[in-house]
Formats: sequence, structure tokens, C-alpha cells
Amino acid sequence: MTLGKKLKGNGLWESSRMMLPEHKSRIKRDERETLRTIKPILDEQKLEEIECTLALSLRAHVRVTVVLFDPFERKLLSGFVTSIHTHSREFKLQWAEEWKWVNVDDILEVYIV
Repeated sequence: MTLGKKLKGNGLWESSRMMLPEHKSRIKRDERETLRTIKPILDEQKLEEIECTLALSLRAHVRVTVVLFDPFERKLLSGFVTSIHTHSREFKLQWAEEWKWVNVDDILEVYIV
């Protein structure tokens, strides 16, 4: 049998159409991991809600919990907003004796504790 007879209309070997179950599960797992590594796009209403909650924490000194995007785990930070830089879209979150500058664009959710 010649090579030309083994090829079909789509140019693939007939045997190459078979997919093992472990290959299917690997493809599905890779797709889930790819989706998880992409930060969801927040709508305008959600962004405004996040900004208002951060401003409230700054003005009224209320504790907030911030959920940050991370492709591998859910990251939570809890503390008080002590400074906001609107030009760089960053804010300073302080708890106990520690603090951290956080970019607003990395936030998925903010809520008052």
C-alpha cells in the first residue's frame, strides 16, 4: 500500500484520529488552567464599587478585605486604606505594623469587614 492510499481527504493518517482518554483529560485540564491564568475583565459598575469601597476605608477608617487576582491561588489582604494615588491607581493597605502598595487593577473584589 502506498503513502497516497493511507491519506484521506483531510490529509491525515487514519490512525492519527484516535485520541486516548488521558489525552482528552489533559487537554481539558490545560484549557481550565489557561482560563484561570487570565484575569477577568471587570465592568464599569464593579470598578466603581471597588473604588468607592477603598475611598470609604480611607475616609472612615474601616477595615476592608481585598481579593487579588492570582492565577494559582485566591489571595486575600485585609487592612485599612491609608493612602490612595489616583494617578498610578495604587493604594496603601496597612495592617498591624505592616503595609503594602496594591494596584487597583489587580483587584477582583473588595468588601468591608
